[in-house]
Amino acid sequence: MVTEIGFVAVVLVIAAQRLVELGRSRDNAARMLARGGREHAAHQMPWMVLLHATWLGAMLVEVLVIGRPFQPAVAVLAAIVFAAGQRLRRSARRALGWRWTARIITVPGVPLARSGPYRFLSHPNYLGVALEVAALPLLHGAWITALCFSALNAVMLWRRIRAENLALGRGRAAERR
Repeated sequence: MVTEIGFVAVVLVIAAQRLVELGRSRDNAARMLARGGREHAAHQMPWMVLLHATWLGAMLVEVLVIGRPFQPAVAVLAAIVFAAGQRLRRSARRALGWRWTARIITVPGVPLARSGPYRFLSHPNYLGVALEVAALPLLHGAWITALCFSALNAVMLWRRIRAENLALGRGRAAERR
């Protein structure tokens, strides 16, 4: 029972973190649009919010209703992977500054990020999210949630990255120009 309470607390903290990030994203998006920015693939945003909200709920159901056991060795590994995802996402947000948003918005004349994790990866934030989606449910053995939502997130990110690359002029359509 103690591990379940701790798990619920962690999930609630992550839910609150996501809500704060959505607020920051909204503020940054408004700044970018005010500077002449253009939003791309706006239809993806409600699906991303739905995916993350159901991910949080699904892991709670799996742990509290199905009754997944706490496995310390798995939890330690999951915590390390989750922390790596958090760190990667934070460093990506820091590198982007006012340009970070959960939406795909391009601002004319603003160069691509080349600092922080962007020196090594094109989409470090998405890698961080993928690590978190896989690892957080495993903190308390919710392996069905980890597998199902990792697969759904992979599909979402594949579409998202494709749309973002096109918006940034790095996709196939941009190469044909």
